[in-house]
Amino acid sequence: MKKIGFLSFGHWSPSPQSGTRTAGDALLQSIDLAVAAEELGADGAYFRVHHFARQLGSPFPLLAAIGARTKRIEIGTAVIDMRYENPLYMAEDAGAADLIAGGRLQLGISRGSPEQVIDGWRHFGYIPAEGQTDADMARGHAEVFLDVLAGEGFAEPNPRPMFPNPPGLLRLEPHSEGLRRRIWWGAATDATAVWAAQLGMNLQSSTLKFDESGKPFHIQQAEQIRAYRAAWKEAGHAFEPRVSVSRSIFALVNDMDRAYFGGGREEDQFGYIEPEKRAVFGRGYAAEPDVLIKELAADEAIAEADTLLLTVPNQLGVQYNAHVIEAILTQVAPELGWR
Repeated sequence: MKKIGFLSFGHWSPSPQSGTRTAGDALLQSIDLAVAAEELGADGAYFRVHHFARQLGSPFPLLAAIGARTKRIEIGTAVIDMRYENPLYMAEDAGAADLIAGGRLQLGISRGSPEQVIDGWRHFGYIPAEGQTDADMARGHAEVFLDVLAGEGFAEPNPRPMFPNPPGLLRLEPHSEGLRRRIWWGAATDATAVWAAQLGMNLQSSTLKFDESGKPFHIQQAEQIRAYRAAWKEAGHAFEPRVSVSRSIFALVNDMDRAYFGGGREEDQFGYIEPEKRAVFGRGYAAEPDVLIKELAADEAIAEADTLLLTVPNQLGVQYNAHVIEAILTQVAPELGWR
């Protein structure tokens, strides 16, 4: 069995060809798609976070709204860029959204990817300490976030407070018990996957990772997952971790599917998203269900993961994306033993 959810970047564009033309469209359609996915039996609704872009930016209002409209589906991010985050304020937002959702948040965090503007985190008031990189800063923010999610008191109470305090040091409120175990790290390298395991975070691995061996993407990603699980076992954490991978997967079951995605087999691509850092971009999958089943069965990383996130073309509208999700759930997943 495998959990299957969707991952939306929440793009919008004023283009007449787009079904999502404003930020309001992107937000409201994201809520509607999460509701539809829950009705179809999907397990998760996840959203990417980008700043300075016509994409979803501040995740917690959206996550809380979805939590209030749904009952069962997991609600998450993949990923929140921790270079931009005040970890204490984020912990309050996350606690509130998780309580609204009844403990269903699954928060993916990470260093993030190259952004729309130069050093965008500086505009948010964050500058790496001397001798540190922006990646170091992101990991530092993440460690503080994890610490405060544990719910331990750390702040000295005012001796003359406006309202009575509980005894001892004070923690951030609202606190949502259990959220600390539902934090994931989006790792682009084997080393950061191992670091995430050591800190007791679940692992998210996307359709891109830095090239560390020249092997096909799914093999490198499977090796990353195995290294993560070995580090988790060595760390001796008291609970079992979860691992997700993301894929673009389209079952071609009607003429619209074939018109949008029937252009032929994709292959892995190697390139650069940062200077001097070669990356490998995983192939997408688009084929008739019987062909798709055979191709996906050979993907080693999907086999290693317990959660699969389907990246969806959100600008094609809620109805079409619900169809994309349903086709995988009903015509592909059962044949692969995922359902």
